[in-house]
Amino acid sequence: MGASLKTWSTPVREEKSLGIPCAVCGGNKFSPALSCEGFFYVRCSNCGLVQMNPQPQIAEVEDRYRKSHGEDYLAYELANEIPFLRLQQLALKDVDFGPPDEKADRVLDIGCAAGALLEKLRDEGWKTCGVEICKPAAEYGRQKRGLDIRDLPLEENHFPDNSFDAVLASHLIEHLNKPSDFVREVRRVLRPGGRFYLTTPNIRGLQAKIFRGRWRSAIFDHLYLFSVKTLRALLEKNSFTVEKIITWGGLAAGSAPVPLKRLADKAAKRFGFGDVMMVRALRGE
Repeated sequence: MGASLKTWSTPVREEKSLGIPCAVCGGNKFSPALSCEGFFYVRCSNCGLVQMNPQPQIAEVEDRYRKSHGEDYLAYELANEIPFLRLQQLALKDVDFGPPDEKADRVLDIGCAAGALLEKLRDEGWKTCGVEICKPAAEYGRQKRGLDIRDLPLEENHFPDNSFDAVLASHLIEHLNKPSDFVREVRRVLRPGGRFYLTTPNIRGLQAKIFRGRWRSAIFDHLYLFSVKTLRALLEKNSFTVEKIITWGGLAAGSAPVPLKRLADKAAKRFGFGDVMMVRALRGE
């Protein structure tokens, strides 16, 4: 799983921002972490979470996807959905996500874009539902693929308790102002014994260490940059049990000779220093 995809991001711009505490531990002491072009990240002195701080307000962030750049985002997703779908499917296989059965057949994909993965899951027999706040992308999935995709943020859909057997969220949590609130809502809509499959960039990966502020995931749209440690802490704080973590992506495509890249990719997956990580977490009783 070493393919390199261009990371989509809105341009850096002036927005209303607000200083906030650490999203994992609530701490208020920070040190500089990454300096990027036009913005920066800080690191929590207590738990190590890397976050943008001060941070754009929720309305500003949602506007990027719901109004200002919706058509641009849909175009990006459609142009990249085949390789991105392949990466998602490989990662899900590695964390033992399989076809539905008589005990588990309801899946929610949050941040599902135009619904490429949802369509595949539906074909496998899953009862599918998606959440995508980019209205053009949600509409594409509804009209072109016949999918149930809601174009409101997760919390505003008011799903009943225990609605789903599995919840997926790929490259989403790093965009959210309040990741802890999001994880709590995921837990509420999951049934006891259900599983949360969460994908996000890995700030402790090899590429992040090499490129620092020029890392491809250190972008204006990523409000948080998690490590395995801080993501685990966030999930456990919200009553999930982390069952499995994988990482992938040792070196970006084109950054090294192919044999070296293959070697780095294998090592990253084996030793956990990949550019991206996926967590499988269990919702208890």
